[in-house]
Amino acid sequence: MKIPCKSARYVGFGTRLDYVGGNNPDELIQRVEDNMSDNIRKLAPLPLRLILGIGFVYHGFPKLFSAEGHQMFLGMLQGIGVPAPELTAWLIGVLELAGGVALIAGALVTVTSTLLIANMLVAVFTVHLANGFNFINIVGMSDGGPQFGMPGFEVPLLYIAGLAALAVKGPSFLSVDQLVAERAKRRSA
Repeated sequence: MKIPCKSARYVGFGTRLDYVGGNNPDELIQRVEDNMSDNIRKLAPLPLRLILGIGFVYHGFPKLFSAEGHQMFLGMLQGIGVPAPELTAWLIGVLELAGGVALIAGALVTVTSTLLIANMLVAVFTVHLANGFNFINIVGMSDGGPQFGMPGFEVPLLYIAGLAALAVKGPSFLSVDQLVAERAKRRSA
């Protein structure tokens, strides 16, 4: 059913949309679909930023604010022969906590992701690689069940992949970086 009018619009009848006036209906549909796809694409980095950020905050917080967590991490660094383990333990804790918060906020996402990738690569090559790929590393059995060893490099590799995607794509939607870019664009216009 078509109703003549000067402006282009769609009138819905059930699952069918009838075009009313204006330009080519297929072009208008394509523009609406493209706009919806663009909006969905803008959202894509958001869940990735949030989950990675929460993960880094979760791991960085005890390295800084829990005496037991800090001492355990320091002992692990000493055990694998990291130079200046005391300083390194604090630096990694700050990087993971501040980096996680920055990812959640969408601030300096490319720089933060790059620094966290370097952190994860060091973890892969110094701790996880020798334990294989699988995150679950069963080293023995007891009456109480399986005995677990250090995890493999599966999860750090997933972190690296997510961080690489953010480093390339940037934060986009709902981020400090986006607000800064929009403000700069308005000032230059």
